[in-house]
Formats: sequence, C-alpha cells, structure tokens
Amino acid sequence: MRVVLQRVKHAQVDIEGKTVGRIEQGLLLLVGIKAGDTEDDIQYAAEKISGLRIFEDNGGKMNRSVIDADGAILSVSQFTLYGDTSKGRRPSFIEAARPEIAEPLYQVFNEKLRAHGLHVETGVFGADMAVSLVNDGPVTIIVESKNH
Repeated sequence: MRVVLQRVKHAQVDIEGKTVGRIEQGLLLLVGIKAGDTEDDIQYAAEKISGLRIFEDNGGKMNRSVIDADGAILSVSQFTLYGDTSKGRRPSFIEAARPEIAEPLYQVFNEKLRAHGLHVETGVFGADMAVSLVNDGPVTIIVESKNH
C-alpha cells in the first residue's frame, strides 16, 4: 500500500461539477493499493497516518497528529501511484491491485481511519475525479506499508 498524504488547509473532490467530498484543515490522502496487499497493510497504514505528528504545536514544531489537531481526512483512491515508468513511455500499472480487490481494501482503510475517531470524506472509487487543495506548508509525505 502506498499513500501520498498532504497536509491541507482545505481540499475537495468533485465529480462532473458536483462536490462529493470536502474537508477543512486535515490530510488529503491519495491511496494506492498494491496487488498482494492485505488487511495487515491497511491496518499499518491507518495507524501510521492517524498518529503521524506533522501538525505544528504552539511552539511551531511538528508535534501533533491529525487527531490532535482536530483535522479531517479526505481519502481518494489512486491506482496510478503504482505506475511503473522504468520501461518505455507509457506507465505500466501491473503492480496495482485489480479493482475487485482494491475497492474493498480501500473501504476497510477508510473505516479503520474512522475507528481512530477521524472524520473521513472520500471520493468515488474508480471515478474520474477533480481534486483541489490548498497544501499547508507545504507538507507532503509518502507512507508505504511493510508489504511494499
């Protein structure tokens, strides 16, 4: 599993001009599920992201998690995170999990984040989405499961 997370002031996902997910302060998560990922990978990533101290405290140090900062999550599925560009000019996506495997794992991931007390908004799995955000910092971090 690979998640690109961005600390945001706000973010939203639109499909055909309609907003389907929107948050204020928190994290935008671009979520890629790899072939062979299991619920252990999902659990690891959800725990890591929930507790990751990347929000500033009163002293200006990154000492607070998204939970501590009363932030929210906007989770967007993105199989292209597993695009392999090592050969040719067209990325290969063979490492990405097939949709029938990836979608249930993506849903479990979002539920595990919610179980940590987080408010989680989402895009729509497999849809053509327009994602907009204001990156805060900017802070962008990649979290990969141990199965990576």
